[in-house]
Amino acid sequence: MSFELIPDVGADPRNARTLSRACELAYLPAAEGAAAFKEQLGFDAELTSVCSTQVYLAQSAEHVVVAFRGSESPTSIDGLKDWLLTNAVNLLVLPSGAIGTDFAAAGVGAKFHLGFMTALADVWPTLFPKIEAATQQGDRCLWVTGHSLGGALALLAAWRLQRQFIDVHRVYTFGAPMVGNAVAAEAFQREFAGRIFRYVNFEDLVPRLPTVSLLSNDYAHCNQEMGVGPGGPESLAGALASLAAEAIDGLFNHNLMDKLWAQVQTRLTAHDIANYRNVIS
Repeated sequence: MSFELIPDVGADPRNARTLSRACELAYLPAAEGAAAFKEQLGFDAELTSVCSTQVYLAQSAEHVVVAFRGSESPTSIDGLKDWLLTNAVNLLVLPSGAIGTDFAAAGVGAKFHLGFMTALADVWPTLFPKIEAATQQGDRCLWVTGHSLGGALALLAAWRLQRQFIDVHRVYTFGAPMVGNAVAAEAFQREFAGRIFRYVNFEDLVPRLPTVSLLSNDYAHCNQEMGVGPGGPESLAGALASLAAEAIDGLFNHNLMDKLWAQVQTRLTAHDIANYRNVIS
């Protein structure tokens, strides 16, 4: 299969396949990943890793791609459990600190997932100068992408790049969880009208989080959902309905959390980045 990026289109399966492959390669260690980016996609790539955040900056003559890695392994998402289910309500916060300056522009009442914001803040002082330098080397399109946790970070990074006067051409995410509340989602939609493409496998539960099976309804997604895979939105209806029925007085229940995570794990194949790439048509 050949890979290419087509700048002058909206949602396009060719772009989605190429960027989902970049997300897949982002799970590789530095030397192996750089070689794979060059051999398969024709990009010179460098891994930046700070604390728990890893991201590849890949460059060709025409494009710059920022690809955020998800959890440690593309075939295991146990590392996401604490991010998405533990104290999820408490982690939805108003922007603050150095990173808060950029996100305060989302407007009054916009709140973001504290863990995702912290992960981006960790890597930003190292990553941003590299992106800035890359975008100054000729007129090239900047694509920001990520899978799973990496998709959440990609969306937040795109916002911060725009606030720091670096134009983001397109944002493609795959199996990404929610990053903020409805006010934040609306701000992203205004800022990136027609430029965010959020791919969701209908059998994948991770994009439904951290809403924790309807126990916390403060989180929201941007509207630009690109559904892929077998079935449809109703594929998860039964599982979510049975879990929601167990919610009592809107209180977070650890037994319910375990049941929800069990549902996530039974759909692990649907969340896998290779599966996303295979079902994009």
